[in-house]
Amino acid sequence: MAPPANRRSGFSRRAQYTTFFHYAAGVLGAVVGLALLVVSIVNPGAFSMLRGAAADVTEAPAQASSGGRRIGKDFLGEIGGFFQTGRERVRLERELAEAKVRLAKAQATEDENRRLKGLLGLRQDDNQPVAYARLVSSTGASVRRFATLGAGADKGVVKGMPIRSQLGLLGRVLEVGASSSRVLLITDTESVVPVRRAKDGIPAFAQGHGDGTIRIRLVNLGLNPLRKGDVMVTSGSGGLYRPGTPLAVITELLRDGAVARVLSNPSDTDYVMVERTWAPPPPPPPSEPQPGAQ
Repeated sequence: MAPPANRRSGFSRRAQYTTFFHYAAGVLGAVVGLALLVVSIVNPGAFSMLRGAAADVTEAPAQASSGGRRIGKDFLGEIGGFFQTGRERVRLERELAEAKVRLAKAQATEDENRRLKGLLGLRQDDNQPVAYARLVSSTGASVRRFATLGAGADKGVVKGMPIRSQLGLLGRVLEVGASSSRVLLITDTESVVPVRRAKDGIPAFAQGHGDGTIRIRLVNLGLNPLRKGDVMVTSGSGGLYRPGTPLAVITELLRDGAVARVLSNPSDTDYVMVERTWAPPPPPPPSEPQPGAQ
């Protein structure tokens, strides 16, 4: 049989005393809590000593807990730093190896250009520049590749003059203003420059790709004799560009030519030189027949 829902202490004194003490403790706790609340509102500093004592008691455990957290954080940081240092070391070693390769290629190109100038008998005073000027700007996000030159008709610049830096050919003057000029870069799709391989004179044409590289197209089709690392210079065919001006280095071989990287990058060029248009020397006059010759 289930016990009744309404339980009373009945005639048990022990049960009566227990119920009384429970009610008394509840009322007393409520009165004490209300009194403490009133005191804390009226005089907030009354319990400062108790709070200080509690803080003093919990200080040592708090310091121990803080030290444990700091040690764990340092440990995890050292582990993460170990793996991060390994990755950084691998990256730096790879970049150092690539830099050494680029340095060797640049030194080889410089030595080859020096030998070419000696073989061709080129001298600095053979071609007096028209002007030295700053390359103000160049297009970098368009298919067409133009640049602005800080010299115009006031410096004697005329349309068609070649523009070059200390590293190689940049382009030619397309439009001339009073104090500035517009330059068609050799990487533009409308730019075509007659070139030849520096070491043996294989003829070709260099046409811009519009992406910062140029396409080398061979004149004589057949077995492709070009190799990666070959230096291409202007040939002087048709005039305009002086022969022997460095242009590009081949980076990728194709069936009928190659893709080359220009030596003179407009984005890394500050001052340039404006040259006079070059014209090939006229052929010698035919020799007159000697008297008495049949």
